[in-house]
Amino acid sequence: MNGQPLSEEELFTLFEAARWAPSTYNEQEWRFLYARRDTPSWPRFFDLLVEGNRAWCQHAALLVVILAHKVFQKSGKPNPVHVFDCGLAYENLALQGTAMGLVVHAMQGFDFEKARTALAVPDDYAVVAMFAAGHPGDPGNLPETLRQREVPSGRRPIRELMHEGVFGFGEANPA
Repeated sequence: MNGQPLSEEELFTLFEAARWAPSTYNEQEWRFLYARRDTPSWPRFFDLLVEGNRAWCQHAALLVVILAHKVFQKSGKPNPVHVFDCGLAYENLALQGTAMGLVVHAMQGFDFEKARTALAVPDDYAVVAMFAAGHPGDPGNLPETLRQREVPSGRRPIRELMHEGVFGFGEANPA
């Protein structure tokens, strides 16, 4: 990423896409805590990252922590798909970012507990993931180890991802 800030319109367009994701009982249980580059909140979010992610996130325009409300709003009962629904919202946002020519990159390389404490996340919310977003930069500006990774990642063959009936991945299919 090149460090160029996102405009208000770009920011709201990303989150608007997430807002329209489907969710169980229309709970919309996702919440996004964010920091823009060069703002007072930026260091708090940046300090959550593991060292390996700091190298490429330093030029992001936006750092975001995704939260999921773990219980249903109306009943207070546990919501077993809170993380799944948040994934749907993130996917909408990521696809919108790609359509806008932005880089949107999710990660688990941050301190989840530190995020909970530093961002005052209540116990009924799960800290799910973090992502960085921004305008594309020159891969040549990355450290050599990261530059080598700037290629499309491969995908497993479809037959490794699907199986009819009971679990049978990587083993003989039980009768």
